[in-house]
Amino acid sequence: MLRFLVRLLVNSVALAIAVWIVPGLTMVAYAEGEPVIAGGPSLELIVSYVFIAFVFGLINGIVGNAIRIVAFPLYVLTLGLIALVVNALLLLLVTLVSQWLGFGLFVQDFYWGIIGALVLSLSSWIIGMVLRPFVGKRR
Repeated sequence: MLRFLVRLLVNSVALAIAVWIVPGLTMVAYAEGEPVIAGGPSLELIVSYVFIAFVFGLINGIVGNAIRIVAFPLYVLTLGLIALVVNALLLLLVTLVSQWLGFGLFVQDFYWGIIGALVLSLSSWIIGMVLRPFVGKRR
């Protein structure tokens, strides 16, 4: 359970970094609120990041794994670069869910989705590497 919560928080922070760096990604909180720290995000925005990271993880776990199994030959032929396209499509799918909910992550187009997927993957990997000794997960 601890690994799940840490992974969820890592993905939330990575998503916040991707939204902060990539101009084509925007995050809309479910409600307006006062900043937790002066000049910082509100509690509603933080909860929105955690919820959308959970939704992205759920979509990535169900739809992403099905796509990876079916498209395995493309992964081999492109040496894994097709993963950026798949992750961009998954971000666009999260955008559809966000539109349905009325808040969340919004991606302008496929181009920004690819860049957002790259930043999301790199930041998640770096944060995961930093936190790995504290969680106790070994590979």
